Amino acid sequence: MPTLAAGSRTALVIHGGAGVIDRNSLSADDERAVRADLDRALDAGHAVLAQGGSALDAVSAAVVVLEESPWFNAGKGAVFNAEGGHELDAAIMEGHTRRAGAVAGVRTVRNPIRLARAVMEHSPHVMLAAGGAEAFADTRPEIARVAPSWFDTPRRLQQLEQARQRERSGQAQAPGTYFGTVGAVALDAQGRIAAATSTGGMTNKRWGRVGDAPLIGAGTWADDRCGVSATGWGEFYIRAAVAHDVCARVAYRGDTLAAAMEEVVNRVVPALGGDGGAIALDREGNIAMPFNTSGMYRGWIRPDGSRGTAVFAE
Repeated sequence: MPTLAAGSRTALVIHGGAGVIDRNSLSADDERAVRADLDRALDAGHAVLAQGGSALDAVSAAVVVLEESPWFNAGKGAVFNAEGGHELDAAIMEGHTRRAGAVAGVRTVRNPIRLARAVMEHSPHVMLAAGGAEAFADTRPEIARVAPSWFDTPRRLQQLEQARQRERSGQAQAPGTYFGTVGAVALDAQGRIAAATSTGGMTNKRWGRVGDAPLIGAGTWADDRCGVSATGWGEFYIRAAVAHDVCARVAYRGDTLAAAMEEVVNRVVPALGGDGGAIALDREGNIAMPFNTSGMYRGWIRPDGSRGTAVFAE
């Protein structure tokens, strides 16, 4: 792996999902555990960047750590669908080449982000879904497979039961309680940007529902100026093409990253009726992390080496 040249700038930002994260329901021990896994993901991505590695490898490494954690709605911590199973989605994009790969509705792939990258690198396609994506995974011996029950966690089962109870009583799902995603955006020493997103989708989802996370331009986007990974009410993020809209504002209007993110995440999406958050960085290493829910799990390492993790609106 190449070494990092003197004066090179790298940056990394990650998220573990936005939503209703109540200070009263998140114990101090749980918050410490969440932050520890966010730090592990930062460490994994930064280790790649510090050695002169690619933004693509960095976001892959960071998201795999988050997929392996039971605290986030991706991989091991994925929510249950209405049938009591799991349907996992993921996408990855390399900005300077515009290469992209995505999968939707997979059930036995331990790390969907790795399969999304395999679609990008080893198929002529951008997106594969459900049984077709699983069949493609069969052709890639490096893709780890697990029994569907591997993704089960007691906390997600409790959330499914709560959602079913609300449904039986005729109550709508409360805003901000139904989503969570993980993602990463990185800038490497060569000035290249990549973005990656992975999710279990919405609790109690039906009919093979797919949200914004695996859709290039909606929940995931990277180009040579900007990268975005979103987390929110996917239907609205799709309708607003959130990830691409942010980077288009940077490219075509000359908006700052912060201004573009604020407008799209905190004005465009709520005006349509949605909510959520997103993370982004630009080729200067500027980072933005807006959200309009009570919390968003997030972490960052800036070009100057400063780093942190956060849950609420500190």
